[in-house]
Amino acid sequence: MKNTALILLVAAALAGCASKETKTEAPVADRSVNQPQANAGAGSMTTPNRAENLQGNPLTQGQLAKRSVYFDYDSNAVKDEYRGLVQAHSRYLTADKRDAKIRIEGNCDERGSREYNLALGQRRAEAVKKVMTVLGVNDNRIETVSYGEEKPVAQGHDEQAWSQNRRADIKYAGE
Repeated sequence: MKNTALILLVAAALAGCASKETKTEAPVADRSVNQPQANAGAGSMTTPNRAENLQGNPLTQGQLAKRSVYFDYDSNAVKDEYRGLVQAHSRYLTADKRDAKIRIEGNCDERGSREYNLALGQRRAEAVKKVMTVLGVNDNRIETVSYGEEKPVAQGHDEQAWSQNRRADIKYAGE
């Protein structure tokens, strides 16, 4: 009963965030497994390395290994297919890592002006943050940032590349 109430609460919260404009486009498959992480530099939040994977780090296994939430064109609505991913990270943060902090990085494809893409990337990051806070993660543990079109994971000027660049990446501090 509590799970049903929680799902309805999350759905209602996200419905308020959804764009009124709808665009028809081919469905995009879940490519969040094995996606390269964008420009991980020294001191930045990155995905765990191979040695940590061998040590049984839960962030490198199962649903928690997936770190990207993909979006439809010109949208910041978290799609149903990524709700489980966001819920898994929320459960991890509330149950296992009460002191962990994350950064959600919003990204866009190359279409649109620089200013528009920065704003859309921020809305995407904030949409993921909103779902996580509804699920019990304290909002002061979540930082959001937008890179707009500046950090693509796929080069190219077609729908396949664009769909991989329309995303919000979840990065854990201290990795």
